[in-house]
Amino acid sequence: DVQLVESGGGSVQAGGSLRLSCTAFGFSFDDSDMGWYRQAPGHECEFVSGISVDGSTDYVDSVKGRFTISSEGAKNTVYLQINSAKPEDTALYYCLRAEYPGWAGRFWGQGTQVTVS
Repeated sequence: DVQLVESGGGSVQAGGSLRLSCTAFGFSFDDSDMGWYRQAPGHECEFVSGISVDGSTDYVDSVKGRFTISSEGAKNTVYLQINSAKPEDTALYYCLRAEYPGWAGRFWGQGTQVTVS
């Protein structure tokens, strides 16, 4: 079965850093585009970042220059490095296997909470 397990969330002060991890099970990670989304209370879920199998990356404008997505095939893990965190980054962060155009997919993790104060 496909499973995505996020970790690394927590509380951080504005300007601080966190690294989120998402470990994948049950599918060929090296052949898969992967993405991160987030949902803040009272807001819709929004795309944050994605990484393609060829290593190309994409970011929502609000995180460009502060967030970095990367992957490590040997560990079947995709990372999201958050630097210069802002209170508006507070959200539940999800990773997904991006099976369809526009970083869309069926399989999501359970989410990891990031709180910036």
